[in-house]
Amino acid sequence: MVGSIRSPLFVPANRQDRFIKAAATETDAVILDLEDAVPAEEKERARASLCCTFTEKPVLVRINAVRTPWYKGDVEALQDLPVSSLILSKAEDPAEITSLWKKLECRVPVIALIETAQGLANVRAIVALDGVARLALGSIDLCADLGCAHQRDVLLPVRFELVLASRLAGIAAPIDGVTAQINNPVAIREDALHAKDMGMTGKLCIHPKQITEVRRAFAPSDTELEWAKRVLLSGSGAVSIDGEMVDEPVRIRARSILAAAQETSS
Repeated sequence: MVGSIRSPLFVPANRQDRFIKAAATETDAVILDLEDAVPAEEKERARASLCCTFTEKPVLVRINAVRTPWYKGDVEALQDLPVSSLILSKAEDPAEITSLWKKLECRVPVIALIETAQGLANVRAIVALDGVARLALGSIDLCADLGCAHQRDVLLPVRFELVLASRLAGIAAPIDGVTAQINNPVAIREDALHAKDMGMTGKLCIHPKQITEVRRAFAPSDTELEWAKRVLLSGSGAVSIDGEMVDEPVRIRARSILAAAQETSS
């Protein structure tokens, strides 16, 4: 379930009035956020507002980083909550992630949010851990930590490393970070398409306006579907389609496109 999420939507956990509204959007998962969206004085009230009964869609909870004063309380608040997954902010230390997994009785899949230099340096050890179901990129925080510009070309090696690490560990491809622009559908779609081209299979959303473009970007286009069907009807061995060679690696790509379309429609 966690591996098929494409357009998860953040909602502040201290705004219970928004939970049902968030679930009523086209999002395929709701993230109740205990971290950046909640001011310090609201953390306790946000924890008390956590629930999963407002929707049948997957409910994820983003908790505060391990070294914050709110981490322990966040983990305690999840003890009896049937969430689909938790998102660990600023995931860095494999030992700390293993400890978290055990505290939750090995029942809550962890999405490790990579948003620091240390987290990026340890990412291959992190994805190898029991309990880590997926990676997500906290691109804005990571760029702040590294002191670099938040631009696609700057983050190319970062996205590739997360995709490669996930593939080596045999887990679902990562979720891309947010696009800060809310009212620019072109920018949102281009960012999502770039993430898709890099091998990612989802993108964090911070506003309902972003969901449609993210879903469109990660769903195979009509052109891609037609190409994939033609490739798989071409037989076996090496053949030519429209002047381009088709062999088994190309057929693997075609099968993945059709599988993605089936996931999107289900």
